[in-house]
Amino acid sequence: MSKQSFADLGVSSAVVNSLSERGIEAPFPIQRQVIEDILEGDDVLVQSPTGSGKTLAFGVPLVDLVQAEDPRPTALILAPTRELASQIVDEMEGICHARALRIAAVYGGVGLQQQAKRAAKSHIIVACPGRLEDQIQRGAFNLDNVRYLVLDEADRMLDMGFKPAVDRIVRQIDDGRQTLFFSATLEGAAGKLADAYTIDPKTHVNKPSPEKQGRIEHRFIHVSHEAKVETLVSELESPNRGRTLVFVRTKHGADRLVKKLSKRSRQVRAVAMHGNKSQNQRQRALADFEDGRVDTLVATDVAARGIDVAEVTHVINFDIPEDQDTFVHRVGRTGRAGADGVGISFFMSDQAKEMGKIARSLGLHSEFEASGAGFHAESHTRQKKSDRRQPQNRGNGGGRQHGKPGKPKRNRSNASNRNRNSRRQRNR
Repeated sequence: MSKQSFADLGVSSAVVNSLSERGIEAPFPIQRQVIEDILEGDDVLVQSPTGSGKTLAFGVPLVDLVQAEDPRPTALILAPTRELASQIVDEMEGICHARALRIAAVYGGVGLQQQAKRAAKSHIIVACPGRLEDQIQRGAFNLDNVRYLVLDEADRMLDMGFKPAVDRIVRQIDDGRQTLFFSATLEGAAGKLADAYTIDPKTHVNKPSPEKQGRIEHRFIHVSHEAKVETLVSELESPNRGRTLVFVRTKHGADRLVKKLSKRSRQVRAVAMHGNKSQNQRQRALADFEDGRVDTLVATDVAARGIDVAEVTHVINFDIPEDQDTFVHRVGRTGRAGADGVGISFFMSDQAKEMGKIARSLGLHSEFEASGAGFHAESHTRQKKSDRRQPQNRGNGGGRQHGKPGKPKRNRSNASNRNRNSRRQRNR
């Protein structure tokens, strides 16, 4: 491993000392890769997973680029969820203080007016797209002075349908800005978005070292609807289980499942986390999960995005994931930092084909077949054909109903380019 320090990368002594007070002495690989480019004023594209140290990768140089006397807000960080936005603020608050800068979060679930006052006074705003647009429309502040834009977990913002809002926000920011684009993938829609928002970017791909990846044991369990909760209880009462994430598809499903677990087992301490909870409730649920006061967090995909909790031993897909990427995002929260983990996926007979497709695409065919999945899928197909052969009562009617946004152009004016060149020269 490189002996390069934060100071070697050009980070100010104030920020270096602040990091040192927190016990952070040596930069992570992703931080070594991108900090110098950002300080030089370059746009960057970074492919890096959660837990790789990417927050400080953009946070450290950003804090050094922004000056205390700059008009506010000077920098904007967009994040897909409230949890991630809150985590970014927590991670950057100390180094911001070291440079006499203010940082504030803008997301839903908290009072508009108090949030607006704090954000308007801040040099750096960390925001979710929806609430940011609300505050701008209310006239709480504007983005006229923003010179630095960070998109964190850009792929998830796309998955969650934020692209129209992000496009509208980006159009309000000067083309001479510096853009830092972080995503788990730089292919497909995320790659097109990156191309639209950046100019001559430096690209970096950071992948975890193989030795740091733990082994994940994958199990697929065929269940009936009636036995689904009891099967989950049985898994959660296993003596080898530790901190566990249980994924469901809906907010109401999360609440119902927690109530059922509390009635059926005294051993399981579970709490729900989803978008209908207030921000305080969500933060308390996450804190209780991290501290061990509860051992089971029942969450929706959207609510869980941005959660990076250590020592998750089990991830259970109580409801099957929508696609391969969702499966990877869910189960990838275990088996970290060299520790082994367990990924368990429930499916019913009518879901066998869908679940099997995901498993095969990830090279988990043998694990899926061990559940007897082929038999379940075949049985369900035979049943559907049998149903179609039954005489139909046509008297009830019951007919069946059947039923690219352009890439934003960016042309930096000569004045904008001069501003960028001037900023780069100053940074050097």
